[in-house]
Amino acid sequence: MIDDVPPAAPLVLDAVALTLPSAAGPVNILRGVDLTVAAGERLAVVGPSGSGKSSLIAVGAGLEEPTAGTVRLFGQDLATLDEDGRARLRRGRAALVFQQFHLLPNMTAEENVATPLEIAGGRDAIPTARDWLARVGLSARLTHYPHQLSGGEQQRVALARALAARPALLFADEPTGNLDGATAASVADLMFNLVAEVGAALVLVTHDPSLAARADRIVRMADGQIQA
Repeated sequence: MIDDVPPAAPLVLDAVALTLPSAAGPVNILRGVDLTVAAGERLAVVGPSGSGKSSLIAVGAGLEEPTAGTVRLFGQDLATLDEDGRARLRRGRAALVFQQFHLLPNMTAEENVATPLEIAGGRDAIPTARDWLARVGLSARLTHYPHQLSGGEQQRVALARALAARPALLFADEPTGNLDGATAASVADLMFNLVAEVGAALVLVTHDPSLAARADRIVRMADGQIQA
């Protein structure tokens, strides 16, 4: 029966390599990475600094072009798309959260969440932004600018912005790395709860073993390769 067919994997990497130039010569950042992320799966990527974790997200999200191999995002071979095409593919379907928040400094919390919805052609962007800021506990901070918010509040805005369009896949690169222990735990709870609510798959890069342990699956990277 058609209902028994599992949804397509939102992300598939097949023999992906990434080599970048440096003053000392080419550097192999990723080396023959094979990875499939299932629909709704919460995957943690761990490993030492410089092992290729963030590059894995950059390549998977189409922000960086691999040197070799194939990346399929929602079934689409990213090599067949230019930069604009990759951006269109991500829009509303894949979202990213970073350690540095990346909020627009001249926009309020409400505007930071609403603007991507408006760009994607979504209706009711402002009410949706207000609803999601309420979900992350920031109803009283709608008109505050990033510099008026704490680090934890800025990351909550970033989460609301990422998930307001109800994406099928969230990439999170050290989302709690700049936060103190209590704030990090609060943001982590929020992230996992909201990802479950929208039914998104999660690719989470983290150095925090307790955060990684909350995932459905953990992969460890070393020297640009997946070890386990």
